[in-house]
Amino acid sequence: MAKKNVEIKWLKEPESQDYPAAKSYLTLIYDESVSKSLVKKLKRASTISEFKAKDIFRASGLSLLGVSNKHVEKDQHKIDSGDELSPLLLVRDSIHGKVIIADGYHRLCAVYSYNEDAIIPCKII
Repeated sequence: MAKKNVEIKWLKEPESQDYPAAKSYLTLIYDESVSKSLVKKLKRASTISEFKAKDIFRASGLSLLGVSNKHVEKDQHKIDSGDELSPLLLVRDSIHGKVIIADGYHRLCAVYSYNEDAIIPCKII
């Protein structure tokens, strides 16, 4: 599945704008107070975990976005340019047995288009 033999570079920590984006998405699933609490926990999480792109997709139950998606294309351009991507923000939904991609879905799709076995750094709670 590898698109190109490209090294995918990652920042050591998520970018500051990733947390409000995560809260915006999580507020669609949970009420405001729960979403706020989850984002606080994500910010405080000190450990970056690593998972294969294909495993994150399997755990989330989400579909792969097409490469024609403008956000996926933007992240593919970052990969091609050697820019570092921000780690994903993930929330375990143990009630439904899934992982919620609170932020980073487009990055995940972009990385998967290069290599489904790529290791992706994530903050997960």
